[in-house]
Amino acid sequence: MSYPQQNIREFQGQTPTLGSRVYVDPAATIIGEVTLGDDCSVWPSAVIRGDMHKIAVGARTSIQDGSVLHITHASDYNPDGWPLTIGDDVTIGHNVTLHGCTLGNQILVGIGSTVMDGAVVEDQVVIGAGSLVPPGKTLTGGFLYIGSPCKQARPLSESELDYFVYTAANYAGLKDQYLESA
Repeated sequence: MSYPQQNIREFQGQTPTLGSRVYVDPAATIIGEVTLGDDCSVWPSAVIRGDMHKIAVGARTSIQDGSVLHITHASDYNPDGWPLTIGDDVTIGHNVTLHGCTLGNQILVGIGSTVMDGAVVEDQVVIGAGSLVPPGKTLTGGFLYIGSPCKQARPLSESELDYFVYTAANYAGLKDQYLESA
């Protein structure tokens, strides 16, 4: 599938790199130093802006409608800046903001949540809808977090832990349908 220049763009010599079988909706925007792993999907109105630092997204990660992914640039205040790193099998809900943070594998970021600079989300975490993960906070794996600022609510159940692989596979299958119909 070829992508129109207006939605996947080079910036200052950095061009997005897409893995195999990636779906980027024509209404999404990807700019600069961005790498998307195999079988990722980027849905309408999502913006991934790697213009001043790098963004790396793992395999089978889904970035839902209206989400904004950005970084923190290097400066006198933060000499290394904060890249944005996202692992495998992550579902990023609608209207999520991820800014200069690190997300592990098998995570669900609920609708309308925000994860801020320097935050680290370990593997197998659910961030409830509308939650705020403050700058520099670490979320320990295996738990549900809710609120603004978020707090650990409870351990995840076995069925919730199984859901990570299910939802990643579901969105990988849906993006395949979109690729086939293009």
